[in-house]
Amino acid sequence: MKHLQKIVTAAAIALAMTGLAQAADLKIGLIVPMSGPFASHGKQITNGIKLYLAQNGDTIAGRKVQIILKDDSPGTAGDATKRRAQELVIQDNVDILAGFSLTPEAFAVAPLATEAKKPMVIMNAATSAITTRSNYIVRTSMTLPQVTAPIATWAAKNNIKKVFTLVADYGPGHDAEGQFKKTFTAAGGEIVGEVRVPVGNPDFAPYLQKVKDTKPDAVFLFVPNGEMCITFMKGFQERGLAQAGIKLIATGDLLDEDVIDAIGDAALGVTNSFHYSEAHKSPENEAFTKAYYKAYPKDRPNFMAVGAYDGMHLIAEVLKKTGGNADADKFIEAAKGLKWMSPRGPVMIDPATRDIVQTVYVRKVERVDGKLQNVEFDQVPEFKDPGKQ
Repeated sequence: MKHLQKIVTAAAIALAMTGLAQAADLKIGLIVPMSGPFASHGKQITNGIKLYLAQNGDTIAGRKVQIILKDDSPGTAGDATKRRAQELVIQDNVDILAGFSLTPEAFAVAPLATEAKKPMVIMNAATSAITTRSNYIVRTSMTLPQVTAPIATWAAKNNIKKVFTLVADYGPGHDAEGQFKKTFTAAGGEIVGEVRVPVGNPDFAPYLQKVKDTKPDAVFLFVPNGEMCITFMKGFQERGLAQAGIKLIATGDLLDEDVIDAIGDAALGVTNSFHYSEAHKSPENEAFTKAYYKAYPKDRPNFMAVGAYDGMHLIAEVLKKTGGNADADKFIEAAKGLKWMSPRGPVMIDPATRDIVQTVYVRKVERVDGKLQNVEFDQVPEFKDPGKQ
């Protein structure tokens, strides 16, 4: 790693000595999965980035933006992610590392960001601890504790007394499970069972049967957005849990715009909490969704597209403050406390944690103008990551 830092430092000095540092292209190394089970993550993140640049121009503080994409499929192999990041730093000499759909990607690259002194913008990965792994990380998406606590509070207030938790067995799932249990039991609720399932596309049947046999008031679910959500909902319906009187509550990953149409009517009435919905009512979101559909008519805008769109907004605003200087220390200092109006609502970068502070909404799935939507009916404004409190 020390050898890597020497190479990066030497390259930076050589560039500065030419007097062209400010005029050089701004190279952003983007690491996301573009194939496999998490391909939709990569597509949404790249869509959000491209949309921001199309609307705002591809030059920031006098530097033309160059996106260098590395496919990180399947998105859960940390060693492969680290190699791709090293290529971006050493061979491509990127100024900024960005993307990171899943937690293992972010964890793998964090030490490299520290050693190479590169700003690292997390556009989706949601384990609370990510920003603690490097002082050069800033996040524009969410944390799982942040979007979990509100649904736990809502459940306790709405006559749900006994809950079975079912989560994916990796960092975000552990975060969601821990925060739900903490918030729900503090409000007087009882956890009557818990299970962790493999990340991927497991057979949910035995887990769902265990939930049904336990007879809770509700099951709380977190699995990563994508195929797992569709598979779970199919099993929930086939096993007759709803008919047995068991409610389903979840984080919004389960009912994301990328998968909700494939889930179909089984999604109707499911209550969840999240930081973005296509149906969010604001001028900013109306403009964002209109532009998104014009650019990508076959896709629905989702939270990953917004996380990436806001990630590019953060990069642009920071570089305006630094005069185009992407030095990691200057970049992070300029990012702290940054505020703007996102398509999701008002957001801010917490100066203490470099995580995003935002409104988290409680929603219910309804059919609106013939389309399944997460309709917001309650909210927790200016909500910080409770996982760090």
